[in-house]
Formats: sequence, structure tokens, C-alpha cells
Amino acid sequence: MLSHRRYLKIVRFSAWSDIFMTGGFVLPWSFALIHAALTAVAAAFSLPGKLPAFDPLHMLIANQLGIVIMLWVAVRLRNTRAEYGSYDAVARFVSCICQIYAVSQGASVVVLGFTAVEFVLACLQCLPYESEAD
Repeated sequence: MLSHRRYLKIVRFSAWSDIFMTGGFVLPWSFALIHAALTAVAAAFSLPGKLPAFDPLHMLIANQLGIVIMLWVAVRLRNTRAEYGSYDAVARFVSCICQIYAVSQGASVVVLGFTAVEFVLACLQCLPYESEAD
């Protein structure tokens, strides 16, 4: 069983990982760079699945996702609480399901790199921990 303090470090680490994984989704030009990089990786390794160009609506949805995630990051970093780890784990597991579904429907397998990180962080936040009073 993890100590309460160690568990809070996992919750913070999860928040910091979101900054690195999805921080670039917030603005159209930063997302365009990420999309270009992912497209280059998929092409370089001849990965199966599609990573199509984004039209303005797709870009807006990606940006809105990035904004919401960054707000959630701010909440977890400014007021880290153990229960936030549980909420975040649920969101990550649901995200994994959606990502696997997208790949099964023809999306590029490059998405599975994000899925792996999401799954590991979700599992870490499901580990048992001592309550703060213990």
C-alpha cells in the first residue's frame, strides 16, 4: 500500500504528463506542429491506419480537448488531492477505450502510443493508498 504522500506524487506526475502529452493541443498552430510530427512518424515507420488532415472543426475539437485537459492539470497541481487520482484514472480508462475503438475503426496506430501512457497512469492511480489520517 502506498503512503498518502507517495500517492499524491503519482497524481501530480499524472498532471505533469498531461502537460507534455497534450499541452500542445491547446492552440491551433501548436496542434498543427504535433499533427505534422505524428504524421511524419506514421509515414517513417509505415504504420497502419489513417492520420488525416484536420479541417477547422476537427482542429476546434482538438483545441477544446487541450483546454479542458490543461484546466484539469491546473486543478490537480494547485490543489492536489487523492480523490482526484481516482477521477483521473476513470477518465484515462474511458479515454483508452475510445482510442482503441478509433484505431479499430481505421485511425493510425500512432494513437496507441498515447493509449499506453494513459493506461499506465490510470493503473498507477488505481493503486491502494493510506488515507491521510493514517
